[in-house]
Amino acid sequence: MKQYFITGTDTEVGKTYVTCQLLNAAQRASLCAIGYKPIAAGCELINGEWVNEDALNIQKASSKIRVRKATNDVDGLMADSENIKSGQTLSLNIKSGQTLPLCQINPIALKPAIAPHIAALEEDVTLSFEKIVQGLDLLRTYQPDLLLMEGAGGWRLPLTVGDEYTPTYYLSDVVKSLKMDVILVVGMRLGCLNHALLTAEAIRADGLTIRGWVANDVTGNMTRYQENLYSLKAMLPEPLLAEIPYQSEPNEKALFAAIEQIR
Repeated sequence: MKQYFITGTDTEVGKTYVTCQLLNAAQRASLCAIGYKPIAAGCELINGEWVNEDALNIQKASSKIRVRKATNDVDGLMADSENIKSGQTLSLNIKSGQTLPLCQINPIALKPAIAPHIAALEEDVTLSFEKIVQGLDLLRTYQPDLLLMEGAGGWRLPLTVGDEYTPTYYLSDVVKSLKMDVILVVGMRLGCLNHALLTAEAIRADGLTIRGWVANDVTGNMTRYQENLYSLKAMLPEPLLAEIPYQSEPNEKALFAAIEQIR
């Protein structure tokens, strides 16, 4: 199994769209591919469940569950009481061919569309390493070929803001502890050169490997798009995995080539 953390140069740069494109391309390459968005802020109550649009798209793009051998491991993982009724296991007796429950794709769903650590404080929810890793471990038991964990915001997303006695804890600290390789989504717009270079520097400074980056055209009207893309290719030593055009389907061959590089 290969697993990657998907981060971006900023919020609203298309991390979820790129994640879904990679998941779909992986399945067309006959791989079982699952997406994971542990933290999402901005949810709507639908049929008694708090639903985040990005998490819902990742659920739709993920593979159906296939027969797995690790049933005992799944049954040993207990659900968060906010997402699943007390006493149930996270497996929910899921059988092969079923869609993953949204609460497994997105175990921490926060109602207001604000910075997650602020939303968590308002809702008295703890954004902890243990909760995030528990959800990741559950998805691993399904034995996918590819597992993509999408972050929220940019690389330095605070989970808890510290004080003079306690350091601030970031989502990037979780990724660092897990030693996950990273895929960087660059939102192609004015300022992206600085954002991309600083984000890449921070990832490398954390001792992690950037497996590659994706250029996502988020406006369709960026002045000197090709010149900026050329500059990024010259300044970032990691490979460009794919280009995602604005409001049109990306080149299928290019996506397949991206999957070949990360599978």
